This record gives sequence, C-alpha cells and structure tokens, in this order.
Amino acid sequence: MMRHGSPFRDRRGAAAAEMALVAPLLCAIMIGSVELGSYFYNEHILVKAVRDGARYAARQSFTNYGCSGAPTGSVVANTQALVRTSLLSSGTDRFPDIQNGDITLSTSCKTTEGGQSMTNGVYKGMATGAPIVTVQATVDYEPVIGAAFGFSGVGMHLNASQQAAVMGI
Repeated sequence: MMRHGSPFRDRRGAAAAEMALVAPLLCAIMIGSVELGSYFYNEHILVKAVRDGARYAARQSFTNYGCSGAPTGSVVANTQALVRTSLLSSGTDRFPDIQNGDITLSTSCKTTEGGQSMTNGVYKGMATGAPIVTVQATVDYEPVIGAAFGFSGVGMHLNASQQAAVMGI
C-alpha cells in the first residue's frame, strides 16, 4: 500500500540508512581499539622483559663490570636470553623476530646520586663508584589485524630501557 503525501515525511528505512552511514566508523573504531590494545600489551611484555634482564644483570659479580662498554663473561648472553625467552637456557621467544642484536647492555659508573656518595657500603673501596647496567631492547611491532586492512606496521618499533645498580651478589 502506498502512502500519499510528501516523500520527506516517510520514515520507513531511516534506521537502516543511519546504520549504513555509521557502520564503517564503528568498525574502524573497533579494529583500531583491538590494534591499540595489542600494541600496548606487546609494549608491556617488552618493558617487563627488559626490567627482568636489568634485574638479573645487576646481581652479577663486580668483576664482570667496568665503567664503560658491555659487561664481560656470560652476563650479556644470559641477559639477552632472559629478555628474549624469560629463561637463561633455551626457550620460546617472546616476540617472533627478536634477535640478540636487538638487546644491548652497557655500563657506566656513578660516584654520587641524589647528593649521596656511591663509594660507601657495598661500593666501599670502588673509587669509580657504583657500576650501573643499562639494558635496552628494540623490537619490530607486528600488527594483529591491521595488515588485513592495509596497515602493515612497517617502521613501528617497541622500545624499552631499564637501568639498575650492580649489587655484586
């Protein structure tokens, strides 16, 4: 049955037309939210891994540390394995493309921090002060669903860095 009157007063199909206009925006927001959540989740995993690596490296012997360059002995290899897999021995990598070259360790020394001398206590007799180990990692980010929608993630990286004072335990 056809109604007579102005076609501008006919409201049949208005909800379907509005939904057709809003649906692409809602889908983009939903996909973006999933991708953003994945990015932050992977960043959290990397930050935790680097923190664990710095904590491990800081508990190694003073003999492995100078005031510049990388630690000596097996500290670098063990810390890289710990950051990559969460284990000192072989395990499954936390990220698909992470390599030992993506994880760097460096040391520096501090004689004072916050107005306090760092040549007392455990550091007594160490004229150079407390050795500080820095663990850094950079990993390529791989999108979860973005690649299916034209977002490749090429050039996006996850970065994390952590410092810890070497305790020589």
